Amino acid sequence: TQISPKEGWQVYSSAQDPDGRCICTVVAPEQNLCSRDAKSRQLRQLLEKVQNMSQSIEVLNLRTQRDFQYVLKMETQMKGLKAKFRQIEDDRKTLMTKHFQELKEKMDELLPLIPVLEQYKTDAKLITQFKEEIRNLSTVLTGIQEEIGAYDYEELHQRVVNLETRLRDCMKKLTCGKLMKITGPITVKISGTRFGAWMTDPLASEKTNRVWYMDSYTNNKIVREYKSIADFVSGAESRTYNLPFKWAGTNHVVYNGSLYFNKYQSNIIIKYSFDTGRVLAQRSLEYAGFHNVYPYTWGGFSDIDLMADEIGLWAVYATNQNAGNIVISQLNQDTLEVLKSWSTGYPKRSAGESFMICGTLYVTNSHLTGAKVYYSYSTKTSTYEYTDIPFHNQYFHISMLDYNARDRALYAWNNGHQVLFNVTLFHIIKTEDDT
Repeated sequence: TQISPKEGWQVYSSAQDPDGRCICTVVAPEQNLCSRDAKSRQLRQLLEKVQNMSQSIEVLNLRTQRDFQYVLKMETQMKGLKAKFRQIEDDRKTLMTKHFQELKEKMDELLPLIPVLEQYKTDAKLITQFKEEIRNLSTVLTGIQEEIGAYDYEELHQRVVNLETRLRDCMKKLTCGKLMKITGPITVKISGTRFGAWMTDPLASEKTNRVWYMDSYTNNKIVREYKSIADFVSGAESRTYNLPFKWAGTNHVVYNGSLYFNKYQSNIIIKYSFDTGRVLAQRSLEYAGFHNVYPYTWGGFSDIDLMADEIGLWAVYATNQNAGNIVISQLNQDTLEVLKSWSTGYPKRSAGESFMICGTLYVTNSHLTGAKVYYSYSTKTSTYEYTDIPFHNQYFHISMLDYNARDRALYAWNNGHQVLFNVTLFHIIKTEDDT
């Protein structure tokens, strides 16, 4: 505000803040007026106080501005730290949730085994203990899902692993069962072309786990051998075999030390010994279509599929006599003679792949994404049923799918990826007391 001094008075001093705003203005008499009277002395004293106050206010204002900037900076840092802590907490909860969900899924896979074990009447006490452990672990895992971090993950993981090992030991007592579920896959290796086959021998001892590898579906005679899965993954092959004939398709099988394969451009089955490097037997599969007459949906000369299960050696193919539908033949592993055949009503060219488990043929409806086990045929009862067992076709194109009874797993060639699927079987055990 503009101040107009009275006559004989003048503006002596003004104080302003850093923004130029007036804090106070001192109006005093001119120097030559009344300089010695009491009012003049009081006025000078007041002026000195005002000046001191003005200086104090300026200092305080500067400190206030500096502190305000510091607070703003600290507020920004605090917000950043708070966001980081929130992210760390979210990441921890997400990671723990994932780990505990994996444990819960593992428990879900183990639960179907309990009804099987209950049929071992002599092991009733052990089974009760298993049930109690699974019930306790299930309760704990459920609680963990509600409050992450309440229990030690490593301790729980070890308990689940130990329980699984004990259950698997009991599973070795079991023989055959019905396919209920397919889980996985586990990617073992990425190699070769889009089409091929890899396998182990289901009749080999537990200490022997050689792997055989046959790349491509035609125009090849080279079989590569590896001493173990680890050597296969690392590429350390132990031996190479040069077959006397080219093979057709990818549906070969190694059984009891010999390779069984379909000779190229024929319906002849070859039995080749890895130990001697010689052909031990060969036989024409009567009426069987070959060379892409009745292949699987992906083609590749996959007309004749050789496979093995808990019962023995099998050939799956199609004939004109059966209108192009699948025929299942059980073979003599030494002479390749057909022991018995079953004619199904499922068109071979509509099947994505197939495999045998415990004398039952399981057929997939496609080799592409969305494939599932759609049809099964039991050679024991000569009956069929339509099924709905999904599995994850991770790499979108399956050109080989075979069951290994020793490993209880499906070996697959999935678009240049060698993968394994785990299978869950439902077992019905009859004891001597059952009628």
